[in-house]
Amino acid sequence: MAVGGLWISLLLMAGIVAAVALCRLAARRRPGAFLRELLGTFQICACTNELCLLAGAGLPPPAALALTYGFTVLHGLTLAGSTCNPCGTLQQVWADGASLGAGGLRVGAQFAGAVLARGFMHLIWSLEIAEPHSGAPWRGCSDPLQTTETQAFFIELLFSAVFQLAVLQLHTIHPSFRVHFIALLITMLVYSGGNLTGAIFNPALAFSLHPYCFYDKFLSYSLVYWIAPSLGTILVAFVWGEILPRIS
Repeated sequence: MAVGGLWISLLLMAGIVAAVALCRLAARRRPGAFLRELLGTFQICACTNELCLLAGAGLPPPAALALTYGFTVLHGLTLAGSTCNPCGTLQQVWADGASLGAGGLRVGAQFAGAVLARGFMHLIWSLEIAEPHSGAPWRGCSDPLQTTETQAFFIELLFSAVFQLAVLQLHTIHPSFRVHFIALLITMLVYSGGNLTGAIFNPALAFSLHPYCFYDKFLSYSLVYWIAPSLGTILVAFVWGEILPRIS
């Protein structure tokens, strides 16, 4: 992959982050949970779609991991107050007492942002402004599952549980440091299981990255990328909120 194409992709992702930041700033008086989650999920899904495209176009693994870490830090710094993950919203409903109505609204916003991000990136890719865009997948399932469905299910469940547990453990750390710990953890999980399932553990992001897989094999992909991470989140919330207080 040419260096010029990489720089164009990086500028594109930086532009997406800047545009979302401007939208959030313009709506700062009445941001609303729906708008925050929609914009935040759009940003994460759009950038991750581009990163996955770069990885598939021959970006060396060390560079892909470095970009994963860097943009995860950037997302954490620019999207404060948003979960951008249905599992995070589920954890808030289960453990923090958030209402079902508010939680459902946020999840709807997250999936709406995921769909908008996929459509936006298809539009950008169709312009072929960078070398990797000329080979962008348009239709059909790219089949990210490189292992059995059972193993994939438990990988996504485990990764979601580890991630949610880390979020709970690190909530007392200063946000400037917390985003780096979270980004490092996500990068490590991607390194560990990215070649098997993609290490997504975010139902909205999974749908944005692989929509056609959900159309072709809805049951399998919903079990791996929706049910598994949700169960991992519930397991952590139950142990953290019900079991640990009784034995401590």
